[in-house]
Amino acid sequence: MTGSEGPRSIAVQSVGELGGPTSLLTRQRADHARLDRLMAQAWVTEAGGGRAHQVALRAIARLVCTHAFAEEAVLFPAARRVLPEGDPLTLHIERDHQQVNELMNSLDTSDSRDPGHAELMRRTFAVLHDDVRTEEDELLPRLQERLGHRELRLLGWQWELLRRLSPTRPHPTVSRRPPGQTLSALPLTVLDRCRDRLQRCDEQTAGRVAPLLVIADRLLATASGAVERLPVMRKGERPETATDE
Repeated sequence: MTGSEGPRSIAVQSVGELGGPTSLLTRQRADHARLDRLMAQAWVTEAGGGRAHQVALRAIARLVCTHAFAEEAVLFPAARRVLPEGDPLTLHIERDHQQVNELMNSLDTSDSRDPGHAELMRRTFAVLHDDVRTEEDELLPRLQERLGHRELRLLGWQWELLRRLSPTRPHPTVSRRPPGQTLSALPLTVLDRCRDRLQRCDEQTAGRVAPLLVIADRLLATASGAVERLPVMRKGERPETATDE
């Protein structure tokens, strides 16, 4: 429904209305629902801390980072192309993404026993909630008004491909727009996914090998930080989402 009440949120629409299971709108909403479940899991495990809480936070980071990268590569350019208000709407969400990247970076090094850990989680999840509402209630319904189901399904396949090939960790200094965002994909994806594999091995490994996995992870993290800070990775950045570093 449109008019004085504005576009109808995709949160209350059927899969058929959204264009089918492979539509961009359906895929976006499914990721948002999974994010809600993971955030609830993070709160449940926060009191006990330990491995279960770390696993929950890593799952959130992986989902959020791959989702945001695909949005910035596929969804936002489409919105800017077909919507008169596409640039300010996507810029608002890009600011949310930048803030989440910075907060997730802090969460990655925060111990659940730290006094400020719960507040850091609360701030991060609040920004994520704002991001979801802006997308489901404003950006995506407006895109739905302009594009047919076939176009939404095509965007959905493109979005899914980019999501599967994207970095899995926060990189706050990388541009949120091309060409920096696009150029960062290959090197940071390789480094991030190698770190993911190492950390999964670390969770299953005990004894003398475990410290070696930790050392390898730190080396990859250092390499990732160096790649992220290359000037070429910042090209295309808008001042509104530029990091202070």
